[in-house]
Amino acid sequence: MRTKLFLALLAAVAMPLAAQNSRPTATPLDDGIPASQDTPYPGTLTLDVDATDPARGVFQVRETIPVVRAGPMTLLYPKWLPGNHAPTGPIGALAGLRVTAGGRPIAWRRNPLDVFAFDIDVPAGVSAIELRFEFLSPTRDDQGRVVITPEMLNLQWEKVALYPAGHYVRQIRVRPSVTLPAGWTGVSALDGKARSGGRIAYAETDFETLVDSPVFAGRHFREWNLGRGVDLNAFADRAEDLDAKPEHIAAHRRLVDQTVKAFGSRHFDRYDFLLAITDEMSYIGLEHHRSSENGIPRGYFTKWGEQGSTRGLLPHEFTHSWNGKFRRPADNWTPDYQTPMQNSLLWVYEGQTSYWDMVLGARSGVQPMDVVLGELASTAALYAVQPGRQWRPLIDTTNQPIAAYGRPQAYPTYQRGTDYYSESALIWLEADMLIREKSRGRRSMDDFAKAFFGMRDGDWGQLLYTRADVIAALNGVAPHDWAGFLAQRVDRPAATPMEGIRKGGYRLVWKDEPNAYDVSNMKRRKLLDLSQSIGLIIGKAGALSSTVWDSPAFNAGLNGNATIVAVNGREYSDDELKDAIARNKGKTTPIRLLVKEGARYRTAEIAYNAGLRWPHLEKAARGIAPLDRLLAPLK
Repeated sequence: MRTKLFLALLAAVAMPLAAQNSRPTATPLDDGIPASQDTPYPGTLTLDVDATDPARGVFQVRETIPVVRAGPMTLLYPKWLPGNHAPTGPIGALAGLRVTAGGRPIAWRRNPLDVFAFDIDVPAGVSAIELRFEFLSPTRDDQGRVVITPEMLNLQWEKVALYPAGHYVRQIRVRPSVTLPAGWTGVSALDGKARSGGRIAYAETDFETLVDSPVFAGRHFREWNLGRGVDLNAFADRAEDLDAKPEHIAAHRRLVDQTVKAFGSRHFDRYDFLLAITDEMSYIGLEHHRSSENGIPRGYFTKWGEQGSTRGLLPHEFTHSWNGKFRRPADNWTPDYQTPMQNSLLWVYEGQTSYWDMVLGARSGVQPMDVVLGELASTAALYAVQPGRQWRPLIDTTNQPIAAYGRPQAYPTYQRGTDYYSESALIWLEADMLIREKSRGRRSMDDFAKAFFGMRDGDWGQLLYTRADVIAALNGVAPHDWAGFLAQRVDRPAATPMEGIRKGGYRLVWKDEPNAYDVSNMKRRKLLDLSQSIGLIIGKAGALSSTVWDSPAFNAGLNGNATIVAVNGREYSDDELKDAIARNKGKTTPIRLLVKEGARYRTAEIAYNAGLRWPHLEKAARGIAPLDRLLAPLK
């Protein structure tokens, strides 16, 4: 009885004490950044970039911004970058920011709600402010993308500029220039180039066009005219990497010709392929309206027969001038680089472009037919075994750039990544085959391309579209339940998208040797892809790159944090592992791998006896198949 009374008294005392605990309430947040208005910014910015320090990877920046009134002003560093589909602006690489007016310093404060914004107070009587800062390029890949080496550079203006808040970027005028190391050549789609020594000054333009017009520059350079207003501008680590044969350039001329024929228009007055053939500067593939940034490993020309898997890059980025730059998803377009992008139509923007890069690569001969068929086979095989498709619909992968841009994954086949590229390509292949079937061969995706992307020849602005616009255009080519077709394949976890291959007159088969695409891709990436057999992708010296979810290797407890030391008691090599898989075909014994996981060693027993398996496409019948017609050059 006394115990109960004591507990009751204790509770009575505790209740008011609990009620007195501090309880903050939320207040509305306001970053104070002016919303962008579609009105001209008063005056013209000047932007001067000194890129003469390739050894240390430092860009020196001087920028002048006119002002018309005293008081608060916000300067923005580009955050949401076109083509990245994500807030990837490398703000951490900006250093040494100094703001002055008439030689006197002006204090700046980083906006606490947006670290890409800098707030200043403009003193009375000031007509312009001057900015000085450095952009510190990564010097190793683990720091970010390396953009300058002793032989070449890739200058992206948005990385080296601030702009005033409150205006659409197309309404901000700027005069840019860059100073290059002695003897270097620089190329950009910007107009009005005037060179004096190492300094290249460009004509006044708007900030949006500036960001859409990067510079490639380097010591070793060659240029080829490809016709129709298109140039191929190639830079290389070594001069001999530029030794292209006439047939190589002829294939690129056919690429331009076949692309313009497919779309029936040009949405540029001129176009520059910017191509870096390099093992030193980091890889890139990025679209622009009148140019594209393309980074390819050494050997693009000199090892032409081995580089088939890399040569889909230029067709992909060129297609983006129509799909992504001119026709742009309405929710992906933004008036500035601070407004968040929405990516719900990347299965058109990137996915249909991935379809066209294979089609145009084959039609032009930039990619051999066996490489394109191999890529289709490998893509179909990937999604045939990808368990992530059981829970994550394709539409959700369009959020991947924002959720985890470039971030490594422990189990990519289960987590899924940017699948809106390759899986969507299979969907558009099926759409093409459906159109051919319903029109009895009279129409195809080429008709969709002309109707949807080819309108308004010569217009290189942006024409926005919605999902309803895509469906309407498809129905205009061949009436069908396209809304239901897309909902089933895009919005819901769906069956493996194999119908395009089947309707195209081919079937997916398995062989004990890799297809032409996989041979090239594995050599380029320096890995062994056994994802279709034991479920492993293996990098250098037996280090695991990834494990396929629910595969034999996964079920043996292997993950990406392991290195294979031995195979069935013998020292590891790629050939030793392949031989062990082949010898174990039809047997009941496991394949034993000695693996090192951190500081521990253990034996993993892989229960697998189906032999080596790589995907291939095989014709279902003799004669010319619909897929053959799709990949044949247009006349």
